[in-house]
Order: sequence, then structure tokens, then C-alpha cells
Amino acid sequence: MNMTDFHATALDNGLKIIQEDSPTDTVYCGLFVDAGTRDEDEADLGLAHFCEHTTFKGTTHRRAWHIRNGLERVGGDLNAYTNKEETVYYASVLREDFDKAADLLFDIVFHSVYPEAELQRESQVIIDEIDSYNDSPAELIYDEFEEMLFRGHGLGRNILGKASRLAEYHTADALRFTSKYYRPANVTLFVYGKVKFDHIVRLARKLTAGLTDAPAQKVKLPLPAYKAEDRTCDHSTHQAHVLIGNRGYSAADPRRTALFLLNNILGGPGMNSLLNEQIREKRGLVYTVESTAFSYSDTGLWSVYFGCDAKDTQRCHKLVTACLDRLCQAPLSDAKLRAAKKQLMGQIRIAGDNLESYALALGKTYARTGKHRDVDLICDRIASVLAQDLLQVAQDIFDPRQLSSLVYL
Repeated sequence: MNMTDFHATALDNGLKIIQEDSPTDTVYCGLFVDAGTRDEDEADLGLAHFCEHTTFKGTTHRRAWHIRNGLERVGGDLNAYTNKEETVYYASVLREDFDKAADLLFDIVFHSVYPEAELQRESQVIIDEIDSYNDSPAELIYDEFEEMLFRGHGLGRNILGKASRLAEYHTADALRFTSKYYRPANVTLFVYGKVKFDHIVRLARKLTAGLTDAPAQKVKLPLPAYKAEDRTCDHSTHQAHVLIGNRGYSAADPRRTALFLLNNILGGPGMNSLLNEQIREKRGLVYTVESTAFSYSDTGLWSVYFGCDAKDTQRCHKLVTACLDRLCQAPLSDAKLRAAKKQLMGQIRIAGDNLESYALALGKTYARTGKHRDVDLICDRIASVLAQDLLQVAQDIFDPRQLSSLVYL
């Protein structure tokens, strides 16, 4: 498939490739691995993230030192992240160094050896990361909340895992996980930069020569039934931290566009969000109040977070509920709906100016849907949302009988 703004194809071994020209001489590229925390076996807590860290520790061709310095010495950058459904290794380099970046990325993803000595050291680094994370209740509460909403399922697992289990992982464990999922048929190469597509395809074919063309051994377990739950935990924190939420819509659900627009009205990043106006600006009860909507491949998550003095917890909770009720009672006026759409579309277009973020979104969209990330199409979908659509979504997601809550005191 060739179009004026992007090019895409798949190799015989299943590797998917997408390329789009960027407005600069910097190239942003990466390998999107369709595997994350939800793909771990039940006993393998944190193994996907552990593999991400230790993939940089040596290959059949390079030692850890060479990997760390391979792109840094030419001014480039190498990074990675893991979440519930994916692991992504990516780089940014000048156009003249693209081949160097691609060679390094393919080497660490497909030829890492996970040397035992390096694994033991890196496990301590991740344990320190866990300790740091546990010291941040405003972040920790999100993980515990997802565990409530997806109890016993991979989506409910903490990405970092547990320190006691991490200390037990060995080379064989990392190879067991990566041999299942780090396969060309389960990986997408994305390139955002001025690199000829034919060259990218030839290079990718060379760098994956001899690798298996077998599909990944993925099994998507059914989601557990959802039941609303209220939980209060004693964390001896300076202030109370509160999450209120519900399951949302999957990435394939057409209602997700209305939910994202509704969420932006309610508690998006704008200072004019309903929650910020009512709880922070008018009453000064919180420093942070926000709502979040996120879609997985087969479900979603929506939540409201705020942090306040413990004595104000119930008052803030009632104010959040009042905002939710307001959106459930009547459709937005035409003027408010037009303003909300314009704000969200503006945010999306401005966010697209962050070239690295755009590149990551380009890769994820193509890996998940087989389609190019078309910002104009996204904005067209937002523009087509009706006030009645928002009302129906609000009544579905904000129903107080379906809301769960988690409080840290």
C-alpha cells in the first residue's frame, strides 16, 4: 500500500512496517512488540517489564556497554517502555544514522541473550523503581484501582511486579517470555522520518533473515465480571488520595470517541474543565483533580482522581458526583458542544507537534489497526459526536450504581 503521506507493508515473516516523512532531519523509529503485562503467565509478575529492562544488557553481537553507547555517541537516543498490552523499543537519530539505529533495535529485540550477571544487577534497579513508586500514592492508587476493576486478570497486574519475584528471575525466564512474543509476526517497525521506504524494507528483510515466521503464542483470557466496589486503605499519607471510576470502552468501540470528548469536558487537561472549575477554582479544595479515559484492545477504563485534606474527602466526593450527575441529566447546549469539540481537536493537533509522541502513536495505531493514524479522521469523528451521544455515554459510564472508589487516607 502506497500513499502520498505514508507507506506500509508486511514482510513474508509477518513483520509489519510503516513509514511517514517528518518535517525535520531527525528520524524517530522503533519496534512495537504486541506483548505486555497481560501476556504474562499468572506466576510471572513483572516479567514483561523485566525483559524490557534486560533486553539492553547484551546480545549475540553486542555487550551492554556497546548497546548503551551505540547511539549516544552520535547524539541519538535509545529508550523503551512497557505497559499492559505492549512493549516498545524506540530511538531518535539524525537521518544519516538511521541504519545504525535500526541495526541496534533489531539486535536487542531479536538477539538478546539476557546474561545472568546483568539480570541480577538489573533486578535491583527495578526493585528500587518499585520502592520509589510505592512512595508515590498518587501513582500507586491507579494500579490498585485497576486491580479492583480487573481482579485476577492480567490487566489488573502491576506492570513493575513484586520485588520478591523479580529477584528469582533468571536467563531462562527472560528467554521463555521473549521466545513466545518477540517474533517478527508480532512486531511492527515504525519510522517517522525522511528515509526511503524501499531502503527500510530491504534493511528490515536483512535484519530479520533467518528468524522464525511462526506467529506469537498469544492467548487472550476472557475478562472477569465487573462488580462495583468501595475500598478505603490506611496509607498514613499527608493528604487523602481518591479514585472513582468504572470500566470504559475498548479501542474498537465507536462510543469511545464520545467518552473521550466527555472526559475532556469533565476533567481533561484544560483549566476550564468542569471538575477543575468546581473543586479547585471555586472552592480551593484540591491542587489536582482530573479524569482519565483509556482504551485497551477489548475493554477500557475511566476514572476521576483528586487529592485533598482528609477532612474534605466527603465534600470533594459529593462535588465530583454532582458534576457527574450534571452531565447525566441533560444534553449539552449546541454552543457548549461546539466549544468542547474545538478544544479537544485543538489539543490533539497541538500534541501532534511533539514528533516523538507522534511517531509512537503512528506505530501503535498501525500495529493495532493496520491503518495510518489520520489526525483529520480523528477530528472528523469528534466533530460528528452529538449531544445525545454524550448524554447516553454519561448515563452508561457515570451511573453511580456502577462506580467503584478507592481512598488512601
